[in-house]
Amino acid sequence: MPNAMKTALLLGAMSALFLFLGETLGGPQGLMMGFVVAVATNAFSYWFSDKMVLAMYRAKQVGPESELYHTVQRLSQRAGLPMPKVYIIPDASPNAFATGRNPSHAAVAATEGILRILTTEELDGVIAHELAHVKHRDILTSSVAATLAAAIMMVARFAMFFGGRRSDDREGGNPIAAIATMILAPIAAMLIQAAISRSREFAADAGGAAIAGSPMGLVSALRKIEGASRAIPMDASPATAHMFIIKPFSMGGIGSLFSTHPPTEQRVAALLESRG
Repeated sequence: MPNAMKTALLLGAMSALFLFLGETLGGPQGLMMGFVVAVATNAFSYWFSDKMVLAMYRAKQVGPESELYHTVQRLSQRAGLPMPKVYIIPDASPNAFATGRNPSHAAVAATEGILRILTTEELDGVIAHELAHVKHRDILTSSVAATLAAAIMMVARFAMFFGGRRSDDREGGNPIAAIATMILAPIAAMLIQAAISRSREFAADAGGAAIAGSPMGLVSALRKIEGASRAIPMDASPATAHMFIIKPFSMGGIGSLFSTHPPTEQRVAALLESRG
């Protein structure tokens, strides 16, 4: 199934889950309150998250004096994108991310660690991957997913602490089922949100390979970053983990279900398969 269709279906599933939860637990009033708060929170994040996350990692903007700037400039032109702002993060762990609400307000950031260990071809693959995120407007997609997930969690929390407010309470209900819904719906929302993020990573890998002209630079970079990041883990916030090209910290066992990134082996296999 194409990644775009998979993303649309997952967003639809999360929307349906939100409506079901609101109808089951929150009633119209709780449903609306949770949705309004979630939209307001994520609208702020959508407009200002780029500045917040760059400040969080002490990123420094660079210009034409930096080789990274010229790499981003060359690949942006090849991708048909406006030139984004370019930042370097003072961190020895190898990683990179893109942010910004649309292609005209985008930024690409790379750590000192990734610039130190990658070859030119590998860095091209990484930067092309990040520019593919910009081109696909993945910040918007992740914002929509975050809004729905946050709304689901807020409605569940509202119902848990204040009780449901259904208009048909007089008909009775199953309290065990209601409690199970309060607990399981937020977990389902996080699983769907993580699945959307993984789907967008596969799409950015494919898009990045097209921009770079070959998947091999990204294949080599992913393998190298995976190994190096285990040796030098990054002190990153879980709230921003989905932004990086490789998850900054490992999640094993059941935690991998909530991972925002597919396993590197799967990403490499998909890239190699795309060679034909």
